[in-house]
Amino acid sequence: MVLTDLQQGQQAVITHLGVTNEVVKQRLIHMGMHEGEKVCVKCVMPFGGPLMVEVDGQYICLRRKEAVCIGVK
Repeated sequence: MVLTDLQQGQQAVITHLGVTNEVVKQRLIHMGMHEGEKVCVKCVMPFGGPLMVEVDGQYICLRRKEAVCIGVK
């Protein structure tokens, strides 16, 4: 399952960061998104827009192309 499969308000644990762009991947890690961390989907924008997630008390907006590469369970 990936991050975009979650509905608004659902929580999951990050299993892997499959983001191919190393700069984006490092930025996400610095913001607290790493394997084993709890993530909660706060808002899903319509028409293929970004997702707002909460990780470690911090809100992060992700483009769908990055969110679809983040595995959760």
